Amino acid sequence: MEWVAPVGVKLESEGTRKNSTLICAPLMADSVDQMVKYMEKAKLSGADLVEVRLDSLKSFYPGQDIQTLIKRCPLPTLFNYRPKWEGGLYDGDENSRLNVLQLAMELGADYIDVELQVADQFNSSMLNKKPAKCKFIVSSHNYQSTPSLEELGNLVARIQAAGADIVKIATTAVDVTDVARVFQIIVHCQVRGVPTIGLVMGERGLMSRILCPKFGGYLTFGSLESGKVSAPGQPTIDDLVNLYNFRQIGPDTKVFGVIGKPVSHSKSPALYNEAFKRVGFNGVYLHFLVDSVANFLQTYSSVDFVGFSIGIPHKEAAVMCCNEVDPVAKSIGAVNCIIRNSSDRKFFGYNTDYVGAITAIENALRGLNHTSGSLPSPLADKLFVVTGAGGAGKALAYGAKQKGARVVIANRTYDRAKELADTVGGDALSLADLDGFHPEDGMILANTTSIGMQPKIDETPINKEALTPYTLVFDAVYTPKITRLLREAEESGSKIVSGTEMFVGQAYEQFERFTGLPAPKELFRKIMARY
Repeated sequence: MEWVAPVGVKLESEGTRKNSTLICAPLMADSVDQMVKYMEKAKLSGADLVEVRLDSLKSFYPGQDIQTLIKRCPLPTLFNYRPKWEGGLYDGDENSRLNVLQLAMELGADYIDVELQVADQFNSSMLNKKPAKCKFIVSSHNYQSTPSLEELGNLVARIQAAGADIVKIATTAVDVTDVARVFQIIVHCQVRGVPTIGLVMGERGLMSRILCPKFGGYLTFGSLESGKVSAPGQPTIDDLVNLYNFRQIGPDTKVFGVIGKPVSHSKSPALYNEAFKRVGFNGVYLHFLVDSVANFLQTYSSVDFVGFSIGIPHKEAAVMCCNEVDPVAKSIGAVNCIIRNSSDRKFFGYNTDYVGAITAIENALRGLNHTSGSLPSPLADKLFVVTGAGGAGKALAYGAKQKGARVVIANRTYDRAKELADTVGGDALSLADLDGFHPEDGMILANTTSIGMQPKIDETPINKEALTPYTLVFDAVYTPKITRLLREAEESGSKIVSGTEMFVGQAYEQFERFTGLPAPKELFRKIMARY
């Protein structure tokens, strides 16, 4: 079935837009005047239509207010009067609520949304008088989970049987793999010519809202402002259009992303998506909140899911998920980049962390000593203290040892510190003992833990008084750019290197592995300078 733009929706020229999936701005306001202001803002933000949430209005005079909203809206309108029993705010008489939606339809609404539970009742009351212009969305919301594929298929059949012009299902992601079932339903519906809105709520469901154009979703929702959402996990219109290049996503768009827990703090999507756009590469890069890397990779087995950055705490577990691991990554025992081979779908694991971090630390030390990049490394024979024994800690310890440094591992759990120290040929101590550890001056400190990362920005792995013996302090955390550790280290006279340097350095190789193109290094630095 060929897609036709709804009445009143003007799409950008074919050269600037690769999909027909609409962006709808859900509007929740106390008054009609405020709702009209939001309508203007939605148009300026780039929305294709607005969802008028009548249940959010504090005072409401249906005949007068609906006519005003339709007349003054610069975009097509979707009217929704969501009851509390379906996650909305309306708590009044059901017949009155349905009469209001019927009135909106008669007065010129482009769409109305009615819940599956009352769709038959609504249809009966209309007596086949629905205006041809208005599209009837029948919706179902599950705020607890995402049902099985079979259950979702049966749900779609019930919604269609209720007379829907457009099917809408919204579920909740308990795990990121839940989204795959909704994608399957959307594709199945598209093949059958059934316009479908399929969204998965919550942070784990974010990709459903961004990748719906790839799978043929009818529309997605984007809020006007961050935090002011009508459903959990909703991105802003600005993020959809400008961060994720939503208009450019099509069936053949390659999918990349950062796998982590937590992961929303990562600036990787901002970096890669702008770079993809600048070089003309047809890809999109997302946040993936993942509990099990193995389950994620097994579920998203399509060749279009082709490359992943691996973040905390999955770098060590990712090694076991790869069919082949680069010798350096194998020696480190941690992977921060996975590439899927397009021909045989095998996963290849790499580690680019150690190159980015060690290079940044060496460059900073050379600047202190006014030396060039000639051998030996300025790390040679330095006492190099690594806090954390996870994937990033292993990478830094390995890199420092390769450069001739004497390595000490400090970790919350001493046994893990000892295990890593024995592997690289170094010493170990518990993180609690680090404050009293100062055998010599001129030491290097590299924090690879998440201590001090947003939102816990007041934390630090070591007291300020214990920082004096360190010539240089590096922090792998880059949100915020200057952590408490770095701020106090600089105040104590140490040279500091932020995690941004490591982030940018390791991203060069990842970009090239993702795209097969040279990394736009200057562009990367300009992008990260904004944060």
